[in-house]
Amino acid sequence: MKRVMGSWSGFELVWLMTFTLIAVIFTVISKDSLFGFTVFITGVLCVVLTAKGKLASYGFGMYNTFGYAYLAYINGLFGEVMLNLLFFVPMNIIGFYMWSRNMQGGKLSMRQMKAGGVVLTTVICIAGALLLGYSLSFIPEQNSPYIDALTTVLSVVATILMVRRFKEQWLVYIVLNMFTVLLWVIRTIEGSGEGLLMIVMWSAYLLNAGYGYYNWNKGAKEALA
Repeated sequence: MKRVMGSWSGFELVWLMTFTLIAVIFTVISKDSLFGFTVFITGVLCVVLTAKGKLASYGFGMYNTFGYAYLAYINGLFGEVMLNLLFFVPMNIIGFYMWSRNMQGGKLSMRQMKAGGVVLTTVICIAGALLLGYSLSFIPEQNSPYIDALTTVLSVVATILMVRRFKEQWLVYIVLNMFTVLLWVIRTIEGSGEGLLMIVMWSAYLLNAGYGYYNWNKGAKEALA
């Protein structure tokens, strides 16, 4: 168990409890179901534990993936269902395996990309977003196709970088969360009832991404020392 959860500082425990409280408040405000709450709370725990570099993040992440896929299915969001079941489920398994092989005393060995890797990742994100956005623009009911495409591509790229233990995943997550907040600001202006809650939630994720980069940047430097 210690290998999975590891040690926590006072600040990190407060950080974890704060994000857990945010999930509880969101559930109360939105009057969500108990199952919806479990999906929400496991998502929160997953991102916080990932920022800490804890193997337990994959356990919560797997439950969240299946739970979200079910919620997407009953709401007719079949693209989200396929993304979660066909991509995030196997990536959770691969990530758990790869992280478990790189834990030293309960601490994850974190990595830093070379300049060429950063450039290639940037090109892939931009090209992928443009291509997917162009495709989505032909769907009459599609809202903000290029922003939607960008957040999808960034999510996939960030997950791959996370599995490979690169600190740069958090830079991708920061951009992803910023554009997701923008996406929901647009939806709120257009009349979405859930928009304000989503803005607050993704803003919280944005703060966590900033902490994640700080923590992983420190970890990557220690690994190089």
